[in-house]
Amino acid sequence: MLAQYLLSALVTGAVASPVEKAHQRRQNVPVGSIINSCTVAGTVAVAFDDGPYIYTEQILDALADSGIKATFFVNGMNWASIYDYSSTVQRMVNEGHQVASHTWSHPDLTTLTTDDVTWQMTQLESALVDIVGSFPTYMRPPYFSTNDAVLQTMADLGYHVIQADIDTQDWANDSPDAIQNSVQLFNQDLDAGGSIVLAHDVHAETANTLVPAMIAAIQDRGLQGVTVGECLGDSQDNWYRTSR
Repeated sequence: MLAQYLLSALVTGAVASPVEKAHQRRQNVPVGSIINSCTVAGTVAVAFDDGPYIYTEQILDALADSGIKATFFVNGMNWASIYDYSSTVQRMVNEGHQVASHTWSHPDLTTLTTDDVTWQMTQLESALVDIVGSFPTYMRPPYFSTNDAVLQTMADLGYHVIQADIDTQDWANDSPDAIQNSVQLFNQDLDAGGSIVLAHDVHAETANTLVPAMIAAIQDRGLQGVTVGECLGDSQDNWYRTSR
């Protein structure tokens, strides 16, 4: 029996890729498959896409005042160049937030070749290494658009693929009146058991109104506002890497 076990272990080790071996040592968060919800009870993961941008610092201030941690799915070149906001990204990490990938330039990944999908990921990785010294293991696909080929590439690159079950639709409600629709959507989805948020740190009314409302709703319900990694029970040591 022992001999059979050792043989099986040797075979498994021989066929596993370096990325797969690394992730075998990580927490039990799958790579290359879509994750929509938290697994740790009582947690909510507030998450922002498309930044960093001019409103991100205001959002970080509000989070700092509340003690809530968030996840920022950043782009390299979308609303702005990530290099122009290097200090903002460094602040995210220094204050205990999670920095994750939203690709370099926000394309629909299903329209790209495998090589181009890989470039979108590795180009942002290089920028984040320049800025914070490491790159993430978590990503969110633009437009939530994936297919089997994209998910396989994410698996090959060692990425946890995050979507959401709370969609604030703040991108469509960026005015003082309309943003109340996003507040209502957040509260409805939260009360229905949602736990991973889709919002965007590139809109003024998200910073001005939606973020304070989300913080208040989380606190009023006695929930814990945490990063995506935390809400999946994943140690902070697993959120980043410096090499493959």
